[in-house]
Amino acid sequence: MTKKPSGPVLGTRALNRATLDRQLLLRRSARSASEAVAHLVGLQAQNVKPPYYALAARLHDFVPARLAEPMSDREVVRIVTLRSTIHTHTADDALTLRPLVQAARDRELTHFRAGLAGVDLDRLALLARELVEARPRTMAELRTALSAEWPGADPRSLAVAARCRLPLVQVTPRGVWGRSGQVTLTTAEHWLGRPAEPAPAPDATVLRYLAAFGPASVQDMQAWAGLTRLRAAFERLRPRLLTFRDENGVELFDLPDAPRPDPATPAPPRFLPEFDNLLLSHADRTRVVPSAYRGRAWQGNQAFRTLLVDGFLAGVWRWEEGTALVIETFGRLSRAERADVTEEAERMLAVMHPGTSYDIRFGTVVHG
Repeated sequence: MTKKPSGPVLGTRALNRATLDRQLLLRRSARSASEAVAHLVGLQAQNVKPPYYALAARLHDFVPARLAEPMSDREVVRIVTLRSTIHTHTADDALTLRPLVQAARDRELTHFRAGLAGVDLDRLALLARELVEARPRTMAELRTALSAEWPGADPRSLAVAARCRLPLVQVTPRGVWGRSGQVTLTTAEHWLGRPAEPAPAPDATVLRYLAAFGPASVQDMQAWAGLTRLRAAFERLRPRLLTFRDENGVELFDLPDAPRPDPATPAPPRFLPEFDNLLLSHADRTRVVPSAYRGRAWQGNQAFRTLLVDGFLAGVWRWEEGTALVIETFGRLSRAERADVTEEAERMLAVMHPGTSYDIRFGTVVHG
């Protein structure tokens, strides 16, 4: 018979405040950009700018150069890791986390097996490595070169196979604030000048996940990592962890010395970029996303930039014609909340777009 979870119950606000504190969103941190990227175990980076906005919401005295410089110096890189999405990681994490999630990248290839019929994937990986380490290549260049070797295969599937089998990083200037460049790829080992680490046991990553996203369930971490079968790692660590329950009875694990602030702790407004990991890293997202607003931060495959008020998703924001920041809330803000949101918007604009004049507008309330 399965043992029912035991331990104190943590309500939604308690989980919210604990997660915000660890995400550096309850109060801004004095960490460096690289230290924050390491603590957060990476930043979602499907687009170039979100990591910069993510850190602007989390760090004191942040300016885009604080991330652009370590990006240019190869201290942080853009690479496909968690959930098969591009993340900005420290160099150390790029060389360790990618091997940890390699099994998931291998499973991803099953979706492309029809286009890879007759392709020797080990040989493809060797050839692709030679190509991108000779000089960085675009995906189009990889498609062309690999298609010459396997003319009967689907070109897109060949390039995806290279991305799945190899730890490909996007080389700069791609990802550097204020500069532009198409996506060109080489291996993490070649770009960073050192070999990848062997695939680690997941236990250390479990502890890091809890430090940045806990308290959390096994299912929460699996959603964050895009991995399965992590229960065994949690069980090995159980003697070192505290256990709680959420209001639905789901067992939650946590580090004994991790912060769990009073649920009444004030949470200031924060402007987050699209795809921020705060909203993507739990199987149960109600600790940040009220049930009434589920799905409101997305339209199809497109994520909106989001606004937190009192620690919870409260609306979305966008640029309009390059001259206005438009804030659309899902419900009515009080006068005090509106003033706080405006103050935070002014701060974000001053940090990310100094010397540029923007109007701050509250648009029509978005209805479901």
